[in-house]
Amino acid sequence: MLNPLRIVLILMLFGLLVLVRVFEHELFYDPYLLFFQNDYLYMDFPRRETFKLIMFTTLRYVINSSISIGVIYLFFKDRGVVHFSFLIYVLAFLIFLMPFLYFVINPRQEDYYLFFNIRRFLIQPILLLILLPAFYYQKLKTK
Repeated sequence: MLNPLRIVLILMLFGLLVLVRVFEHELFYDPYLLFFQNDYLYMDFPRRETFKLIMFTTLRYVINSSISIGVIYLFFKDRGVVHFSFLIYVLAFLIFLMPFLYFVINPRQEDYYLFFNIRRFLIQPILLLILLPAFYYQKLKTK
């Protein structure tokens, strides 16, 4: 059972994730934010500074991952789960960064949708939505 302080801290961390999303235009350099809000399948790829884009995408991933691991820690209070989550986040970053770089360097209109989804894993806390129920289910199965 979660105590009230842990619940408040978890809600605060979720609030931080929301704030990262709300202030994404002010906090991060990402020319694809507006590109993917429009009818991107019929537009040319936006101009971008590749190194700056990669650095800000990495920063956003690190911020979202850190907050997500904090949520996982507060929810489960298990260092093994946190360590495994950290490894998953590092591995996912390495796996998703390679195609992200490919699509940034070699933009083709037929790849926009795939690029959009790979980019989403890097800039949104989607892994938290996968890991929380998975660890909870694992915890229920081991009781």
